Amino acid sequence: MPIAAIAIANNLQIYEMLELNLPTFDKKITKKDDKPFILDIIRRQHVALTPEEWVRQHFVHFLIRHKGYPQSLMANEVQLKLNGMSRRCDTVVYDRSLTPRVIVEYKAPTVTITQKVFDQICRYNMVLQVDYLIVSNGLSHYCCQLDYSTRTYRFLHDIPEYAAIVDNTTDIQPPK
Repeated sequence: MPIAAIAIANNLQIYEMLELNLPTFDKKITKKDDKPFILDIIRRQHVALTPEEWVRQHFVHFLIRHKGYPQSLMANEVQLKLNGMSRRCDTVVYDRSLTPRVIVEYKAPTVTITQKVFDQICRYNMVLQVDYLIVSNGLSHYCCQLDYSTRTYRFLHDIPEYAAIVDNTTDIQPPK
């Protein structure tokens, strides 16, 4: 897998992360206590640069810049109660009435997307009841649309634009 070398401004130290299957963006990386931190534009703070965070920041920028998702209607590390236990969704996207519409779950690029990952995001959805679930490890991305009236779901070929999600007019065809 190709490696993306990232350097901290005004510092000779270089950190290596896997190159992802997502568009690049202007990364704001700093160092604290000899560890790399990356700016999370949703939380408006620097967070530890882990492989999963590398994926999250790429994917969030992709949703905002390429799919029209409003930054102000996205939240990272959303806490919820599930069976009396605290859990955190990686990213939740809301509509303008602040109703959750999408849950996104991220994994490190070295983590294979399995049924276990989908089980995890489905458990979160028992609380939030969103219309779309997205899972990404930065290399593979999966999106499914839920239909509560028929108790079914369908995997989409692409990540929908924000307008299609809030209007519920997703015209993306499932993969053949």
